[in-house]
Amino acid sequence: MAAFREVWEMDHIEKKLPVGIENFEKIRTEGFYYIDKTGMIVDLLQKWGEVNLFTRPRRFGKSLNMSMLKAFFEIGGNREIFDGLRIAEETTLCEQYMGRFPVISISLKDVEGDDFAAARSMLCSVIGSEALRFQFLTGSGRLTVNEKEMCRQLTVIGGGSDGVFAMSEAVLTASLKTLSMLLHKHYDSRTIILIDEYDVPLAKANEKGYYEQMVTLLRKMFGSAQ
Repeated sequence: MAAFREVWEMDHIEKKLPVGIENFEKIRTEGFYYIDKTGMIVDLLQKWGEVNLFTRPRRFGKSLNMSMLKAFFEIGGNREIFDGLRIAEETTLCEQYMGRFPVISISLKDVEGDDFAAARSMLCSVIGSEALRFQFLTGSGRLTVNEKEMCRQLTVIGGGSDGVFAMSEAVLTASLKTLSMLLHKHYDSRTIILIDEYDVPLAKANEKGYYEQMVTLLRKMFGSAQ
């Protein structure tokens, strides 16, 4: 018993608490404690739905779970970070789904402002930054000239000194749908879209008095995504 306790303590002394860290891969590769929640991947795949909403209290780990899902599904991900976890026991599911999909992952936690224009600019920045991850699409042999131009429109920088993304209303409202469609065509695989902190822009808009404008914009964006 004494020997077992000594080994257990040494193993746990080496691990660090992931305070403020919401990146699943970083936690798994840099020796932080991790409470295995990969069983939720099994639940998702067995109860598959076109749209899944996760509602939990603050600080419950929703953002970390979003990061975990991205790491699991995204093409080119590091499979080894799931070694020893619950999901690794589901070999058939892993073979079918792990690293098989293009993934769009955005967090809206910083989308706020004193007025609608400022919040909209922040939203453009979130979408534009994510679209930059997929700039290779502009050279894809599977996309037409027009489709490549659609991709470029998501990352156009305005002419001002602030260097913000300049998206028209039409480009912004269709941005998730556009990026999803382009990734689908390039990879010939359905796209997974992960949206974290979706309620923050609405809460901030409600505080500042532009709730109706923000809810209309997000409804158009989310409603058209597929």
